Parts: sequence; structure tokens; C-alpha cells
Amino acid sequence: MSLSSTLSPEAENQIEKPRPKVGFISLGCPKNLVDSEVMMGLLHSGGAEITPCAEDADILVVNTCSFIDSAKQESVDTILEMVNHKVGQGGRAQKLIVAGCLVERYRDEIQKNIPEVDAVVGTGELEAIIAAAGLKRPAPAELPASPFNVLTTAQIERHASAVNQHSRPEGSGPQIANETTSRPEGDAREAAGRFSRENWDGATAALPTYLYTADTPRILATPKASAYIKIAEGCDHPCSFCIIPQLRGKFRSRPIESIVREAQQLIAQGVREITLIGQDTTCFGEDLPKDEITGKRPELADLLDALAPLPGLKWLRFLYAYPNKITTRLLEAIARHDNVAKYLDVPLQHASANVLRRMKRGGTADRFLQIIEKARKIVPNLVLRTSFIVGFPGETEEDFEELCAFVTAAKLDWLGVFSYSDEEGAGAFDLDQKVPKRTIEARRRKLMRLQNKISRNARKAWIGRVVDVLVEGESEETELLWQGRSLDMAPEIDGKVLINDFGPHEALVPGTFYRAEITEAHDYDVVATILE
Repeated sequence: MSLSSTLSPEAENQIEKPRPKVGFISLGCPKNLVDSEVMMGLLHSGGAEITPCAEDADILVVNTCSFIDSAKQESVDTILEMVNHKVGQGGRAQKLIVAGCLVERYRDEIQKNIPEVDAVVGTGELEAIIAAAGLKRPAPAELPASPFNVLTTAQIERHASAVNQHSRPEGSGPQIANETTSRPEGDAREAAGRFSRENWDGATAALPTYLYTADTPRILATPKASAYIKIAEGCDHPCSFCIIPQLRGKFRSRPIESIVREAQQLIAQGVREITLIGQDTTCFGEDLPKDEITGKRPELADLLDALAPLPGLKWLRFLYAYPNKITTRLLEAIARHDNVAKYLDVPLQHASANVLRRMKRGGTADRFLQIIEKARKIVPNLVLRTSFIVGFPGETEEDFEELCAFVTAAKLDWLGVFSYSDEEGAGAFDLDQKVPKRTIEARRRKLMRLQNKISRNARKAWIGRVVDVLVEGESEETELLWQGRSLDMAPEIDGKVLINDFGPHEALVPGTFYRAEITEAHDYDVVATILE
């Protein structure tokens, strides 16, 4: 006799059904990762369990990136990989959900060409993930709270090293409560067609308007001591190489109060390093209401002043600054707080006025050098990161040599170089004078060789410094070393502090800060000995 046949219908209803397991794959940038963390939190609030094993998942979610062609290809490859887990022999998944930027670009095409995809969720529809998974959002009192191991890489086979994650408190806030006005620049560019999707087959006409709040459930997919906070969403800039505005919508800031409350919640859970992110963090506040007393809108400097004094916050940084938005007031705020990283990430994209004009960026090498000189004067020991695009349509050999001369003069600490990618829907797609791929790659290699020498000299200057190091764990390169970061190194994108001597400690604890002395330097990484 089966158990179920001995129970009344009422008793059967009281038997707790197993929680569906969700495997989550997040691709792309930290901004996309925060979206993934929010969706994982929403799924958890709806009764799901997050699993790091695709083979064990009842529901698979792929949060995609669509910034450049290689990112789109990685997204498609990952979706197809998850299809195999759904329909193949090894997996048990019943649903496959695709989310993120690729959905905004190819909403209808995804399900048409990959019928195994059961639902799509765009960048402005994060809360729809609950219904897409077939779940219901419970009342706050019903919510479980526990730590999870979370998938955060494209390749499921690599999940064995996934870090132990932690959940954050659930609140009652659904979508957004963001009463803002638009930036005048955004309104003007919208009128000029900057955000148009008319030529995108399958894309919805409406732009995303979503912003999460401090009350939105979220499960962090970063090591326990570190977290990102997205302070704004969307972008109004006219850059001709970029389709992010069409994918993410107009620029919109979160209120300072919401960001501070989220930071306090994260600190209460053990987070000690917060990185503020947005498409352009230096535009923060330009769409928010004016203060009734001062008559001014809040700025990024005000946000730093509000966050830096929070008890328990060891490190604070922000990424993605626009060059003409780096104000004296912002630089003074960076210099004023010991726990704010003396660090600027300013994606300049190029240094030739000719190329910058075609990119619709503006600026010149001389102007950028003036900005850098001013920043270094106001913020002693400032660390600078930037990124450049080589091979943009119309980039001549003279333009490229001007870029190399700028890199030599600027002596940047960290530099990323990207090969130009022709993206349909971006303004540059229709430009003439396309640069051959072989030339683009040769220029990329040459610029990186030049930067390697600069970085090597910059790292040598660090030898002998005593710094705080946030230990992350065993080195990715070898079991003989451990690795961590100093405040001058942003998560994922910069070099590492490699630890070859634990000093007075028999063992180190990941997620803990130690004092260390830098003893050796390489092109990007440095070697250190733990002092205390």
C-alpha cells in the first residue's frame, strides 16, 4: 500500500513539496552579475533552491551578454550547452529560461530558433523570472534564509570551485519606487533616435525602466567579503560603437537613501568591500530631484560621503567614470576618505581626436592628459585604469601612433585593449573605412606590449610598500601560492597580490584582511609577505 493512499486530501496538501532546484549561469560584466544576483534572490523568495550543478537543476537560467559579437556567441553557445542538459541523457531540467541583454536584442528569435527555451526575461523584467520559473512570490514571513553555492560561469564543468555565497534579507519592494526626472541629454538623444529599436526584429518598442531597490531580494555571487552595488542603470551617451542604451534604456539613478540602506544590509552580513557600478557612475544623480534646501541634485561625491563613514566598511570604490564628469569635487571626495580607493577607472576608448569624433565621444589626447594631471595632483598615489578600442572605422596609422604616444605619456597603471567589433544597430556599423581584422589584431598586440613595459615599471615602484591585502584563497596559477588584492586592484579586472609567505600565520582565512609587504613585482601581479 502506498503512503499517499493512506492520507486524506487535506493531509496530502500539507506535505511539503520539494523545492525546485535552479542552476544559474551569469555571463558578461559585473552589472549583469548584479542582475543575476537579483534574479536568484527572487527565485529563492519564490521557493527555489539554487544549485551549482546543472545536472541537478530542475530549471536552468542563462543571463546573457550582447555587448559585442564574441559575447553574443558565448551567450548562444551557453544556451545550447544548457539545451543539452535539458534534453540530453545526463540532465533532469524541465525548463530553460534565457534572460538579459540578448533577450532585449533578439527576443522573438531566441525562442523561434531555439524552441527548447521555455521563457525569456529582458533586462527590464527581472521580476518576471518568478513567473517564468512557474513559482509564486510568497509573503515575507514565509521566506527561508540560508547560504548557497551559486553558478556564476559560462562553463558548468568549472563549477567545482564556486564560492560559498550568502543571501540577503527579503523585503516587500517589487519593481521600483524611483520618482526621477530624465537627464536633459537623455531626452534630447531620445528625440534624435538614440534609443530606437525599429530595425531590431523581435525587440519590444518599450525601453527597460527597471531599477532594483534595497528591498529587492538578492543572493550574492561574489566572495563573502565583497559585493557590487548598482547605483544606476541605462546610459544616455551617444557613443557610436555601443548598443547598451538600446539594451538598457535611458540613464536612471537610484536614490542615495536606497543605496545606503543596501550597503548597511550588506555590511551586516559580513561584506567589507563594496564596489559601486553603473554604465557611467559619474552621471549619478543628474536625473534625481533637487534638494529642497540646497537646490542642487545629488552627485557621486555626495554618495561617497554618505557611504564611506558606514561602520564596518573597509574598502569602497566606484568603476566606469566618464572623462568629462571627473570634477574637482569628486576628486576631493576620493582624497578625503581613507577607505575610498585612490583609483579611477575611466574608459577613454581612444586618444586621437579624429577617432574620438567618429566615436561620438569627444576629447583629445592633450585634454585627457590635463585631466590625469589634475586628478593625480588632487589625489596622491592615484591608480588609473582605462580601456581603448583599436581598429575603429577610419583609424589611420597616424591615429594609432597618437594613441601609443598618449599611453607612453600617461603612464597608466592598468589598461585593457579591445579589438573593434562591428555591431549591427550601433552607429559605427554603417561607417566606411573599415580596418582589416589582421591590422586590428596587430595594433592590439603592439599596444599591449607597450603597456606591459609601463605596468612592469609601475609595479616595481610598489616594492617595499606595506599594504592591506584582502585574501581570496589559493592562487589560480599554482597551489604553492595564495592570492589576494590590495585597495589599488579592482575585482576581476586588475592584477593580483601573490602571497608566498604567511608570516606569523600557519594558515590564512579567505575573505580576511592582512597587512603585507610587497617584495617582488611582475608585469601585472606583485608578490607579498604577510606581516600581521
